[in-house]
Amino acid sequence: MRIVGGDNKGRALTAPSGTSTRPTSDRTRQAIFDMLAHAPWYGQEELEKASVLDCYAGTGALGLEALSRGAEKAAFIERDRSALAALRINLDICKARDRSRVLSCSVTHPPKATEPYTLVFLDPPYGKGLVESGLRALARNGWLAQGALIVTETGATEEFTPIMPPSEHFMPTLTPEILCERRFGAAKVTIWKHFSTFP
Repeated sequence: MRIVGGDNKGRALTAPSGTSTRPTSDRTRQAIFDMLAHAPWYGQEELEKASVLDCYAGTGALGLEALSRGAEKAAFIERDRSALAALRINLDICKARDRSRVLSCSVTHPPKATEPYTLVFLDPPYGKGLVESGLRALARNGWLAQGALIVTETGATEEFTPIMPPSEHFMPTLTPEILCERRFGAAKVTIWKHFSTFP
């Protein structure tokens, strides 16, 4: 597993042993960032001013790829101890500590955010409904900027609703347009923009 583009292209990343994490493949990561760089609804300029939130971060490959390609800063949310150890090693490998923040907590129970983020990656374990529950918790606690670009990786046949249902703390303002949906083997990548209001 390596960084596939940008300033750190070719740097090998550390992954924890065992099956507790499932890093996004180099091929899928390359495809995601090619889409982001060239899409009419995003582009390289947006990526270079992005604040990135890498949820269910694992090795941190998605957030580190964004930093390598020019993103301003990144926060990583992960609670598995072995994944956190690998993530911190990878931050050092990529010399990214000064632009990064690591939170050892659950995405579904995050602390209150100190600032919202504009580019959000969610790559949770497949088939557990963690995209919806994670986004609901992040929105409720102020992690998602208005108009943030949401990039999710789920199982190829996994169905989910990109907008979270209304709750006491969250009210969607419109049904988002899916900007991109592509399958890569057993994985499906879905991209849309986040819009919400809070009572």
